[in-house]
Amino acid sequence: MELLSVNLGRRTVVAHAAGSPTGATGIDKRPVRGPVRVSAPGAKGVGGSGLAGDEIGDKRHHGGDDQAVYAYAREDLDAWERTLGRSLPDGAFGENLTTSGVDVNGARIGERWRIGPDLLLEVTSGRIPCRTFQGHLDERGWVKRFTEEGAPGAYLRVIEPGEIRAGDPIRVVRRPDHDVTVGLQFRAVTTERELLPELLAAGDALHPETAERARTYLAQQAPRAS
Repeated sequence: MELLSVNLGRRTVVAHAAGSPTGATGIDKRPVRGPVRVSAPGAKGVGGSGLAGDEIGDKRHHGGDDQAVYAYAREDLDAWERTLGRSLPDGAFGENLTTSGVDVNGARIGERWRIGPDLLLEVTSGRIPCRTFQGHLDERGWVKRFTEEGAPGAYLRVIEPGEIRAGDPIRVVRRPDHDVTVGLQFRAVTTERELLPELLAAGDALHPETAERARTYLAQQAPRAS
């Protein structure tokens, strides 16, 4: 398992940055050479990306400690290339890390990855597509297509900071004993809300916003069961 590229983006103002009060986005990420420092950026709304030099346009919905790093598998990009009939270079989906040999969507919430000698990351959730993502790719109906495919890639929080670079090995050093994967979490918060209660098995590793959704769903169902 290997880190193919580390991708950074600069904050730019574009018309399709839906939801951002400034119309800004950092989704256009490109591979960089040399080491990149990764550390916890701070709370959502205040902290941005966990990668030094990577910029975020809308901190209300992106970045922060529980979405410090976004990873997407090269294998899934390759599959989309075949489906869309176009080239998708590393970073095309706005991912910070393009991986090889890692089952990103099958990773369990709370799973920990050691990348290089120092960096330790923990999987928190899948990526929810937005209109900015659709505008960036310029694919009609992209939000729906991406959601239906169910291969969202993974957000991760930083447990131990460190420097990384393309070519670093990726090792899964902890795999929880529950069955809550990134793919399951994504389906539960998008198309199959009845799965939400199952996500709570991931405990404190679950993204706080997802955990709140699951608890709210349970509370709403309780009167019906009585």
